[in-house]
Amino acid sequence: MSCCKVPVLIEAQVEMGSVNELEHKSLFRQEEDAAQTKEASLMEQGSLSTSFPQHTPKSPKNSVLNSIKIVIFCNKLNLLLPFGPLAILVHYMIDSKGWVFLLTLVGITPLAERLGYATEQLACYTGPTVGGLLNATFGNVTELIISIFALKNGMIRVVQLTLLGSILSNMLLVLGCAFFCGGLVFYQKDQVFDKGTATVNSGLLLMAVMGILFPAVLHYTHSEVHAGSSELALSRFSSCIMLIAYAAYLFFQLKSQSNSYSPLDEETNQNEETSAEDEDPEISKWEAIIWLSILTAWVSLLSGYLVDAIEGASVSWNIPISFISTILLPIVGNAAEHAGAIMFAMKDKLDLSLGVAIGSSIQISMFAVPFCVVIGWMMGQQMDLNFQLFETAMLFITVIVVAFFLQEGTSNYFKGLMLILCYLIVAASFFVHEDPPQDGI
Repeated sequence: MSCCKVPVLIEAQVEMGSVNELEHKSLFRQEEDAAQTKEASLMEQGSLSTSFPQHTPKSPKNSVLNSIKIVIFCNKLNLLLPFGPLAILVHYMIDSKGWVFLLTLVGITPLAERLGYATEQLACYTGPTVGGLLNATFGNVTELIISIFALKNGMIRVVQLTLLGSILSNMLLVLGCAFFCGGLVFYQKDQVFDKGTATVNSGLLLMAVMGILFPAVLHYTHSEVHAGSSELALSRFSSCIMLIAYAAYLFFQLKSQSNSYSPLDEETNQNEETSAEDEDPEISKWEAIIWLSILTAWVSLLSGYLVDAIEGASVSWNIPISFISTILLPIVGNAAEHAGAIMFAMKDKLDLSLGVAIGSSIQISMFAVPFCVVIGWMMGQQMDLNFQLFETAMLFITVIVVAFFLQEGTSNYFKGLMLILCYLIVAASFFVHEDPPQDGI
């Protein structure tokens, strides 16, 4: 009998233990349910957010001298800043167009980079979506200023080639360098980015190509209803449509798809928390706004001398104006995007790299180009979207190549190298290309 009682006692103890475990689990579940209910009520009241806890940047309080030290003296590229005033002296003392163009080009380079820096500092106070828009806007302010000065001087062809070159530079050189450098740092894996966003961006670029392609086709097929005026009318109408499409794209980004900029998993949440200290701004919001104003004014001043010296530099250096406008000017103007895209890619933030490179291309093609057409319309300049057959074909092939590289949603150093090599082919093509004579150049 005693032998039979032992298993019974053991079974009873096991059952008691299981009952205790069930009681403990039920208590824990009650506590978890209560915690979830409390968290839900706090969310309804606005105390908590369903997204990751946002890091509020600490606004530093710098003196004037300290602000100047941070913005001007803490960057080695600013050693090139004296070339700007030197270019103005050469313009009035020697009047050598080649030297004025070279010195101005070198002097604008650090200004373009500092514009990007001041924009990044301001973006720390605005959030990721508005910050990305600010980066794209002020990253392209150099090209816009140069284009407006050239348009004012009637150099329509320079405007077209400068904007076209900026699109090609962003899509091939900037994105290629970002893929290449990021791929070298993370050579053991393929870097991943949002395939859906890349598809939407590719569609917008193809729409821009459509707007630029049709006036050129209309011109070269000689199928205009009114010779000489139908092409210009189509360009102005298409420009207004492209501006509307770009405004809808901004609304889509800022309102409808604002959640797509929030991290979706805990790992990103932890990365944001650990890197929050590194992303604290170095200057205050008003300091960033003041510096943006100063740098933009200085770029505007130098751009006037740069545009005046383009034709003289082309003659003295025996280099086609198309090469200067399409290759040299955009490389300087895209200095901020170039540095930012590479930095983000080396930190495995490839979506930000794409936002800088492709986002900048979209803004130029869907905003800057049609904006210059409308501004030229107001100035009485016949600025149109007919970029000529050679340039339009170059843009079309570039957009197709980049769209194919983005369709997988992954990148590596080989893809980056291919994009860089494609840009070298484009640069060599413009070096041997003789632009047809135009009335506006």
